[in-house]
Amino acid sequence: MVSTASASLASLWDEVAGTQPDPDLWVVVATLVAALAVVVPQAPWRIARNAITIAHEGGHGLVALLTGRTLTGIRLHSDTSGLTVSRGKPTGIGMILTAAAGYTAPPLLGLGGAALLGAGRITLLLWLATVLLLAVLVMIRNAYGAVSVLVTGGTFVLVSWLAGPQVQAAFAYAVVWFLLLGGVRPAFELQAKRRHGGAGDSDADQLSRLTHVPAGLWLFLFHAVSVCSLLGGGRWLLGL
Repeated sequence: MVSTASASLASLWDEVAGTQPDPDLWVVVATLVAALAVVVPQAPWRIARNAITIAHEGGHGLVALLTGRTLTGIRLHSDTSGLTVSRGKPTGIGMILTAAAGYTAPPLLGLGGAALLGAGRITLLLWLATVLLLAVLVMIRNAYGAVSVLVTGGTFVLVSWLAGPQVQAAFAYAVVWFLLLGGVRPAFELQAKRRHGGAGDSDADQLSRLTHVPAGLWLFLFHAVSVCSLLGGGRWLLGL
């Protein structure tokens, strides 16, 4: 019985850590078009942006923990805004990295996902995404946020366990394209809000107060990370 269990675990590990065949180019292009259809028009973006907010706030939370801060909780709101609260020194490198992690997290996650897909690790990407979503769920402190993460995580679980290889590949590519493309738009939205006098307590403004570097330069960093991630990740996904 022990040997059977060991064999099952070994088989599962081989499936997760192993490589899967790349989808046809038309699938990669179709998922790119689908991601653009979600990110560019305002109506679908207003709904889909919740997923970017999960990655954004998850980035804040992960870096807070990695820099030794105490993560108190994460809240996600129906207007696609979010809030991550951590305790620790109010200044210094830990706070700076935590504040900078929000807008950079979605495109960097997309870039990491593109690297995995470029290496044929489709199943591994789906499982890692599920684990990350579970980690975020543990820190959620409001009902809307919990429902949002559960729906997102449940979708990954269903696809990972029930869908065939072709559906899994299409889903994985669509998710990564969405992170790469959806990671670009929020920085432009923030720039537009600041231009009209809004978002006075944005991540860029907090970083400006922490570092005495103009908020515009932090916005430039957000743009640079998102655009470079899109270009690099896109090359991996398209096999260029």
